[in-house]
Amino acid sequence: MRTPVCLLIFNRPHLTRRVFEAIRRVKPQKLYVVADGPRSDHPDDAEKCAITRSIIGGVNWDCEISTNYSDSNLGCKKRVSSGLAWVFDRCDEAIFLEDDCLPDTTFFQFCEQLLEKYRDEQSVSIISGNNFQFGQPRTSHSYYFSRFLHMWGWASWRRTWQNYDLAMKMWPTLRESNWLNQTLEDPRAVKCWRDIFDRTYAGTINTWDYQWVFSCWAKDTCAIVPKCNLVSNIGFGDSSATHTSNHDTLIGNLPLAAMRFPLVHPPVIVRDNVADQFDFEREYLQEGLRSHKNFLRRSYRMFNYIPALLRSRILR
Repeated sequence: MRTPVCLLIFNRPHLTRRVFEAIRRVKPQKLYVVADGPRSDHPDDAEKCAITRSIIGGVNWDCEISTNYSDSNLGCKKRVSSGLAWVFDRCDEAIFLEDDCLPDTTFFQFCEQLLEKYRDEQSVSIISGNNFQFGQPRTSHSYYFSRFLHMWGWASWRRTWQNYDLAMKMWPTLRESNWLNQTLEDPRAVKCWRDIFDRTYAGTINTWDYQWVFSCWAKDTCAIVPKCNLVSNIGFGDSSATHTSNHDTLIGNLPLAAMRFPLVHPPVIVRDNVADQFDFEREYLQEGLRSHKNFLRRSYRMFNYIPALLRSRILR
């Protein structure tokens, strides 16, 4: 495979091996590996990080390997964003997988063909491997266009990354305008994403991807979504996960499907508003409600550990 692949890893060798084996099957000519370093307050991190990095030594095909390994822990926000910048300094386009994003083999061909087709199309920002429509048939074509950037396995171009701003400097100005209302239209979505962008801008969310969503929306671009799910996040329920340690989710560990070729391309670039509305209501509204219920259940269990006398005083 000609298109470079980037694998982002940390301290989970059991997951990294599965994703690496999927990459091995397509034998990319160029492999970038970005790794975060061990956390100082986790004594077993150094060994886990070393074992995870050693998996890359299993490359046994003709492949140029470039590594960007951090000695210290940068965290999700700084490590991923700096790693992506490092990759795009070295190539014009690439396919990206994190250590818990397990792809179907056809994901790579899907990305490679569409990277070429939309290389100069400024209105398209990324190619996603995720489909969260739960079997709902949205298109007779091989993919559709979406407002949402699903990034559990994706591909993009340097031209898109050049718009990325980790600090979200434009947010205070756009927040006071009608921009978000015009972008999302649904008042519930506006409220949800205003809160997400507020917290991301304030630095209370340790992530890199909401900043890219913001940057792409500010440029009024769209994402490509396959008609079937090509990448599954297998990290849900893993105790070492940064953001996906919870078992109770709608979109984790989804089954994989294979893309059929040759691809059937949509005739025009138009967002599928029905699919996007379904995405928002299932992924954000329902996930948010489930997270709230989980919080209440955990709080209730913790409350019951408090001695009865103290509980009665709290309730009083």
